[in-house]
Amino acid sequence: MKYLMVIVLAYMVSDPVVVYDFNRDSKDSDWIVVDDVVMGGRSEGGFTLNEKGHGVFSGKVSLENNGGFSSVRHRFASRNVEEFSKFVIRLKGDGKAYQFRVKSENYDRHSYISYFQTTGEWQTIEINFSEMYPSFRGRKLDMPNFPGKTMEEITFLISNNKEESYRMEVDLIGIE
Repeated sequence: MKYLMVIVLAYMVSDPVVVYDFNRDSKDSDWIVVDDVVMGGRSEGGFTLNEKGHGVFSGKVSLENNGGFSSVRHRFASRNVEEFSKFVIRLKGDGKAYQFRVKSENYDRHSYISYFQTTGEWQTIEINFSEMYPSFRGRKLDMPNFPGKTMEEITFLISNNKEESYRMEVDLIGIE
């Protein structure tokens, strides 16, 4: 009976469906850095792949010239996510707070946002779709949270209202 329970539990615990798996075959060109320089700011972000193939988002956020953010995004063909309810992200941050963002469609002006805190160690972040609120240029919008029907863009962003260097390593982005 004990072995049957183990088999049933193993079947019930599933791995996330991969949205992006960082590995040695990944391309850093799949990701685009967008900093506050698009609005005149002076932040400098970068995105590379390390020797293990993990994505590394790093740089310096500057508040000069009304700046204050750095981001990296990945766009892809529309993906139906109706049977899923959350993102599962394996990463190693630097102890700072970050945002994870999703867009239902690339041409949407707004993103759905969730904040998360990194610990400095490898961790798995879970973000429920229903908790991701709509925002445009830092303002929360009066509309429903992420409907979880389709997605075409995911983004990591740092904007903690202070000048700081940052570094986050990402291994896997999935959905469950």
